[in-house]
Amino acid sequence: MAINKPTPSAPQNLKRILLVDDHPMVRERLTEAIQREPDLTVCGEAEDRFQAMEQIASTRPDLMIVDLTLKRSHGMELIKDIRSRHPDLAVLVVSMHDEMLHAERVIRAGARGYITKQEATRKIMVAIRTVLNGDIYLSEKMAAQIAATAVGGARTKPSLPMDKLSDRELLVFEMIGQGHGTRQIADELHLDMRTVETYRARIKEKLSLKDANDLLQHAIRWMQAEGSV
Repeated sequence: MAINKPTPSAPQNLKRILLVDDHPMVRERLTEAIQREPDLTVCGEAEDRFQAMEQIASTRPDLMIVDLTLKRSHGMELIKDIRSRHPDLAVLVVSMHDEMLHAERVIRAGARGYITKQEATRKIMVAIRTVLNGDIYLSEKMAAQIAATAVGGARTKPSLPMDKLSDRELLVFEMIGQGHGTRQIADELHLDMRTVETYRARIKEKLSLKDANDLLQHAIRWMQAEGSV
């Protein structure tokens, strides 16, 4: 069942925001902060990719705030769905994941900004308004890195081992770290099992992992470091 908490009798000129996060407490805190702003309102909530897509038609948001870790799904897949089906809908990612690894990826996928949950509420409000104004929001450090890459071309050496992975490989790697087996990954990503096994083989090769157990342990440690398990 979709989680929908529209603001009663909201003035028509308020910018409408749909929150997509799998933690009720995070949604509650974001809602409280947004509702204090005179020009913003929360028009609905969702905890996974499928609820979020259903909510778009009924709540008509101006902006979606999306976490990368969602129930039964992943924020990156949701962002790509939105870009495909609602290309004019702005998306801001608010997540606990490492900005240096994920920010550029989500911008390529179609999001308009990235900010970590560790930032102060006032900065999240700045990010929201920046994206609503049609601009891209990134931290100064991340923006400088992307600018340097654009000027100097592709980086000759990844700054992080995970930079070697494609977006889909990173997603599969994170799902492995969350305890998902091959069949579950295949079902959630709408892939056949052979394709998932191919991704697993590529991940092991790129990260120099010797076997499936090494892959599992490495993925679990990575997700624990990210604070996602």
